Amino acid sequence: MPVLTTDAESETGIPKSLSNEPPSETMEEIEHTCPQPRLTLTAPAPFADETSCQCQAPHEKLTIAQARLGTPVDRPVRVYADGIFDLFHSGHARALMQAKTLFPNSYLLVGVCSDDLTHKFKGFTVMNEAERYEALRHCRYVDEVIRDAPWTLTPEFLEKHKIDFVAHDDIPYSSAGSDDVYKHIKEAGMFVPTQRTEGISTSDIITRIVRDYDVYARRNLQRGYTAKELNVSFINEKKYRFQNQVDKMKEKVKNVEEKSKEFVNRVEEKSHDLIQKWEEKSREFIGNFLELFGPDGAWLTGSWCSGRVSGLSLGSGRAEFRTLDHQRPPGST
Repeated sequence: MPVLTTDAESETGIPKSLSNEPPSETMEEIEHTCPQPRLTLTAPAPFADETSCQCQAPHEKLTIAQARLGTPVDRPVRVYADGIFDLFHSGHARALMQAKTLFPNSYLLVGVCSDDLTHKFKGFTVMNEAERYEALRHCRYVDEVIRDAPWTLTPEFLEKHKIDFVAHDDIPYSSAGSDDVYKHIKEAGMFVPTQRTEGISTSDIITRIVRDYDVYARRNLQRGYTAKELNVSFINEKKYRFQNQVDKMKEKVKNVEEKSKEFVNRVEEKSHDLIQKWEEKSREFIGNFLELFGPDGAWLTGSWCSGRVSGLSLGSGRAEFRTLDHQRPPGST
């Protein structure tokens, strides 16, 4: 945080302005060695106690307007966001994305509260603190994770981590006897609002699980979890297993019905093909038969038969045989 005179703090204890004394030549020569934003994503974000900012150069106070213009040029703007981050989901990720992209050159520190603090002020979590810390380390927008973050930000904490701005949604967050735990941050001009993502939250996810508890209990029993691991009573275990058997039978019946429909459809398709082929062959046969007769209905191809019939007359509109006096070839009987 900035180098301050003793009277340069607000009522909240957060620095308001730099000291009026110009920096010494020694301080001017000190270059910023603040950690830079991650450029590659080949490893998870480090913890703060592993890569704390030990920069000795003056950490001048910035306005939001200055930060948005890319000032300062010799170090990133250090933005802090905190939360519980239980059941890490897209709403969390979008909030961190907004915090990361507030300024052209940002270094995003994310504070995660411990189990003790969370259970005391908010309630029980699904994931323990180690799991929540690790989830944040693998978010692409996070440059550094601060474990066991404080519930209310103190001047000492802000100075220790050289925080320029705090990012959070602008809804007053009442907790720990305060109407808004970020009130003093807002008054100091260090608060930058982000937008909440509607339709997704940890509470929503837990509500779905509670609402569909039977479904998830049955699913996990099927996957090999024991009733003891699921905290399911003996009677409920038997009920769930019976329901699973019923569902399996329903699925088998459904499969049989679908296969039967497929078989009937195949038979219908084949019958349609057979009828179509029969019609085509019938038309072909009739056409070939009619080609045996001339325009006057006379049979174009003469044939000798046991009678004296050599043609078929169709000229009168009805079929009638004509007899012709053809002399039989010699030797015929």
